[in-house]
Amino acid sequence: MNQNEQIRTYRAASMSEALAMVRRELGPDAAILQTRRRRGILGWVPGGYRVEVTASVNVNVPSRFATEEPSTLKGASATDFSGDQTVDGQAANLADIVKDGSRSGSELQGDLQQRISDLQSMVNDLCQQSAASGRQDVPQELFQLYADLIESEIPEELARQYVERIRATATPEELADPLMVKAHVGRIVESELCVHGPIKLEPGRRRIVALVGPTGVGKTTTIAKLAANFRLRDKRKVGLITVDTYRIAAVEQLRTYADIIDLPMQVVSSPREMREAAGRMSGMDLILMDTAGRSPRDEVKIHELKAFLDEAQATDVHLVLSAVTGANTLVRTAERFKIVGAGGLILTKLDEATAMGNLLPLLRSGDFPLRYVTNGQNVPDDIEAAEAHRLTNQMLDTEETTPSPLRQWS
Repeated sequence: MNQNEQIRTYRAASMSEALAMVRRELGPDAAILQTRRRRGILGWVPGGYRVEVTASVNVNVPSRFATEEPSTLKGASATDFSGDQTVDGQAANLADIVKDGSRSGSELQGDLQQRISDLQSMVNDLCQQSAASGRQDVPQELFQLYADLIESEIPEELARQYVERIRATATPEELADPLMVKAHVGRIVESELCVHGPIKLEPGRRRIVALVGPTGVGKTTTIAKLAANFRLRDKRKVGLITVDTYRIAAVEQLRTYADIIDLPMQVVSSPREMREAAGRMSGMDLILMDTAGRSPRDEVKIHELKAFLDEAQATDVHLVLSAVTGANTLVRTAERFKIVGAGGLILTKLDEATAMGNLLPLLRSGDFPLRYVTNGQNVPDDIEAAEAHRLTNQMLDTEETTPSPLRQWS
């Protein structure tokens, strides 16, 4: 391997493919310096994400997992700090100077001191650049876990936190067993998820539950699923109100469901009509309110939505988000909908998600307890009450995302 190959970057469609390339070309002792997900030039093409792994068998960079500072830097020859001169090149020059018997002692000493000073400077620069770029070595015994977490689309920084926690708390026997390591991280993840389960109806108390969220996340279909389950399975008195007057098709879709399930339905177009519609359904156990999709960036429309909800005196406002949305977008969107009083969460389209680690940052926050998840378009079947243990297994890819029929409604 030449000087320019001592730190190498591998790109592949998945983490497992990239790791296979590293092990094949650099061997099992290779150190992973950095991992990242990035889009190529054709990033808009489905599946355009690629994994990039930087690895080396020669560079020993400072690790956040190390218990003491490294005293040496082995073979740090990959970065050129002074023209064509690398660290290995400087070491070779030192050897040449020592072998040169034609030079005086003072000249030899001066050249040696200069070369040693240059070499120390290069090593320091390499350490600083490694730290600045965020390159941190992952313990070998936990590398497969780290790779699995990244493959599950858990954000890299969060994956490193989990690896560090396990390294600090697991016994040597646990670290040597991949299944025990996976179970350990599963317990950590499950303990962090904020899950409150289904809506509970109390005798003599009417609940008004509004569903809000961006366009296209499946609010109307989710309303129909909830209505059908509470009416047909739980035998509750259920009414529907829709303020989605921006999309006529959405109103007609909900009306069709209402006719099939035999539910009363009101369509409103102003806050005053909302108050009157809610009053006409005073005998219901549950009123489900469908709302028009709102862009999280449109503050005017979000405040308009808040006026409707205030007039209805909604007891619960649940934010509906799609599971295929990126982690950062999920968190930012949820923050915007706090304005309307959203305090619960329904995640849709789990059947379309190739991985679900992107949900973790939002579910760890505690601001939006998860109530339900949906996994298809079928009414009333493709919905289930959220369960922390099951969701953890899905996130860590230890269980199929298709629900068991017995767990669809509880």
